[in-house]
Amino acid sequence: MKNTLLLIEDDKALLETTAAFLEGEGFRVLTASDGEKGLALAKGGKADLVILDIMLPGLGGFDLCRRLRSGGCQIPVIILSGKKKEEADKVLGLEIGADDYVVKPFGQRELLARIQAVLRRVLRPTPSVEEIAFGDARVDFKKKTAFKAGKSLELTPKEFGLLKLFAEHEGEVVSREMILNEVWGYEKFPTTRTVDTFIHSLRGKIEKDPAHPVHLLTVPWMGYRFKK
Repeated sequence: MKNTLLLIEDDKALLETTAAFLEGEGFRVLTASDGEKGLALAKGGKADLVILDIMLPGLGGFDLCRRLRSGGCQIPVIILSGKKKEEADKVLGLEIGADDYVVKPFGQRELLARIQAVLRRVLRPTPSVEEIAFGDARVDFKKKTAFKAGKSLELTPKEFGLLKLFAEHEGEVVSREMILNEVWGYEKFPTTRTVDTFIHSLRGKIEKDPAHPVHLLTVPWMGYRFKK
């Protein structure tokens, strides 16, 4: 069964190209070029997820999201923004109930990965993983202990958080934005470079050859994938 997306964007070219791409990826796409029409469609209950531009004629994206949440509508929302005050707007968007935030210009594949990640979280809640074994390593997330080749492995709280997130999404692409949201929380104002730094450190601890990882893999332009 196809998931239905509601794309609310006033840039006609971007609206048409993005809708065409998402339809090509197997989604049904509803579109709106202004906030009022978008709000009506979102409240109509036919969409599984809303992709919402901030700068819209009439009713703006932030106000639209507020109205949805204040009215009890819990449809997942991904905000699109081309505004320069990226960090402050990202925090505001998440505070008023958005599920993710994508900055323009963005790659279509990146947007697709974000959509798939949000839908997975909402439609198929991820079961919690309490422990995992891979290669010669074993990690117990409940006890906060880790061993590699039988020896104790010192992991920081963030590294435990990273591994747990990857374990819960084994085989899936996990975006840097998802990592920031789930492990750091946006209130800490980290950057995607922070994620890359921690991944580099974590590889040094869990991989036999960090320069040629086999468990924690980079997916170019999209994020990372974990494999046992």
